[in-house]
Amino acid sequence: MKNLKDKTVLITGGASGIGKIMTRLFLERQARVIIWDISQSNIDETLADFSNNPAVFAYQVDVSSNEHVQNTAKKVKQDVGVVDVVINNAGIIIGKFFLEHSVTDIDNTMKINAIGPMYITKVFLDDMLNQNSGHICNIASSGGLISNPKMSVYAASKWALIGWSDSLRLEMKQLKKDVHITTILPYYIHTGMFEGVKSKIPILEPEAAALTIVKAIEKNKRLITIPGYIYRFTRLGQAIMSINVFDWFAGDVLGIYKTMEHFTGRKK
Repeated sequence: MKNLKDKTVLITGGASGIGKIMTRLFLERQARVIIWDISQSNIDETLADFSNNPAVFAYQVDVSSNEHVQNTAKKVKQDVGVVDVVINNAGIIIGKFFLEHSVTDIDNTMKINAIGPMYITKVFLDDMLNQNSGHICNIASSGGLISNPKMSVYAASKWALIGWSDSLRLEMKQLKKDVHITTILPYYIHTGMFEGVKSKIPILEPEAAALTIVKAIEKNKRLITIPGYIYRFTRLGQAIMSINVFDWFAGDVLGIYKTMEHFTGRKK
């Protein structure tokens, strides 16, 4: 979507982290921004930071609840109108070995990271199809490309998100609809979400990551990793190396399998 002026952009998890940065970047492009976030305190702080800009709308939403998504989407359509761009950015991670996960941990991670984006896209997609214009951007993870200890459920949710997102892209192409799908696979981003992670590969700065995502939407990119070499390295390595050799290279040489050893996550 090359021209974002006067477009309506909805960002889940838009009141913190890269979601909040993207809100600012879209406002700079003269778009209207709708923030969906589960934290009312973060919403209030974000609205204050943007001086209660009339181009910013905010709603407290639990994206894991289809009922909540449906009801809030109705309010959005009544208050603001058709949404042109949806960015499924909200996500959680619970950094534990799988044997330590509770059923609630598993349910919450899958619902927020994988199923929630489907609920949200479903409720706004019909309007995009009717106007034959729109953009869905799904923030997945490089964890959706490579297995990693203490990320099993998170990785499962992101693998699911990537598969659904890119399948949706192909469906829009087959239907000959001008609705674009962008799938983003970032490495660790330096936000509270990944507090405690230690990595030989540089951890991403939020400002740069957010700008890359916005530019990907403007250029109608289909699938990108941040940084770009992650995708090429992973796919090539998995293609030419045996599992044992790849485990050695990713685990011992690059240290990827040890990145979560000191994970603490966002402070509540």
